[in-house]
Amino acid sequence: MEIQQGLIGKGREAIGIIADNDTFKENVIEDYSFDPEIGPGAVIGTVNINGEAATIIANDAMAINPKFPVVYFGIIGMEEANKMAMAVYYTIEADKEKPIEEKRPLILVVDTPGNGPGKVEEIIGMNKATGGYQLALAEARKKGHTVIAIVIGRAISGAFLCHGLQADNILSLSKEFQTMIHVMPLTSISRITKLDIERLEELSKVNPVFASGAEFFEKLGGVEEVVKKIEDMPETIIKHINEVREYKKAGQAEKTGPWGRGLLGDQRGGRVTRMSVIEKMNEEYEDVAEKYLKA
Repeated sequence: MEIQQGLIGKGREAIGIIADNDTFKENVIEDYSFDPEIGPGAVIGTVNINGEAATIIANDAMAINPKFPVVYFGIIGMEEANKMAMAVYYTIEADKEKPIEEKRPLILVVDTPGNGPGKVEEIIGMNKATGGYQLALAEARKKGHTVIAIVIGRAISGAFLCHGLQADNILSLSKEFQTMIHVMPLTSISRITKLDIERLEELSKVNPVFASGAEFFEKLGGVEEVVKKIEDMPETIIKHINEVREYKKAGQAEKTGPWGRGLLGDQRGGRVTRMSVIEKMNEEYEDVAEKYLKA
């Protein structure tokens, strides 16, 4: 496999590739502006893509947060998550009276190795901040905004959960660009499941549940499309913005977002038992629902 020059650690460069020339307005969304000293690892603002205004949210792996020493190299800390969430809410507020086709899309540029679990952040509320960002993106989707994530480098653990997995559609550069997507490394899976690491390594070669990488996640439905060339990112993002909008205008939002990716994984053969498990859970719930609803 030929390793190509990728975009790991180059979130700002990725924005320049995705956006129309010279249209990025950092820390500005409509009439709202952000203090650049807060959450320096989070890059937010407004861009034009294909002539249309969009909110963009990215990681800056070259930035550090001097107040929180564990926040560096693209880690999403408490301030960063809050800043990202506020960018989403300002976008919702700015477009609240607009029809679906005029609501600006949100583009998430993903390159993060995780959250910043320092003691201070945990005490003050990092988990609440990252959870708040997830909620903001879910609300944006449900209010008609199109949310597209593009993985340009690392999409790992809880940081990908808050910055990516709530998108309507997820795209990723291919493995030739050294992209990394996984929820948990095999060493951690081994520790929890008590399975030998050698056995898990063998499974990871053929089973997408244990494997990592864009291609395996594509089979699981976790990635809608793998992008083979960096220069194809803008065109691919525009295509998915249009597709998601059409689903939402037609009242078919269930074909997008986390639920849509579950359906996609079934179609692609990566999550073939998912629907049968859901049906069984629904069946068992119906058997006891009346008892608990009366309580």
